Amino acid sequence: MTLSQKISEDMKLAMKSGDKLRLETLRSIRAQMIELTKRGTGSEITPDEEISALLAAAKKRKEAIDLYRQAGREELARQEEQELAIINTYLPKQMSKEEAETVIDAIVSQLGASSMKDIGKVMPVAMKELKGKIDGKSVQEIVKRKLGGT
Repeated sequence: MTLSQKISEDMKLAMKSGDKLRLETLRSIRAQMIELTKRGTGSEITPDEEISALLAAAKKRKEAIDLYRQAGREELARQEEQELAIINTYLPKQMSKEEAETVIDAIVSQLGASSMKDIGKVMPVAMKELKGKIDGKSVQEIVKRKLGGT
């Protein structure tokens, strides 16, 4: 069962149980996935595209949480947190920064990278390996630190 199919099945369950928050969150995710399909070749969405849609939805929720907190809208921030928790159930298990560092260490040594000049070689490989497991900003910070950047 693909992720899209699982989300559709879970939408049906949320409708039957009356879980409005879960239903609306899943609908928004599904809409993003449908939009990706329309923009693409019109064929089925790939697993990588499904993860990308989920990551985009999660990022949007995190940004909204920060904005609502800055504006003093705690009730809206809590709702976004609940939606983020629902989205996170469909994402792969998130890696800790320590686990990501181990993977990045291996990539750096495999590529023979030694300075910030090599960041262009390391980042694409690291992002492909760690996609969906840790956010890109963290990957970039770790790579920069490993290559002697700031």
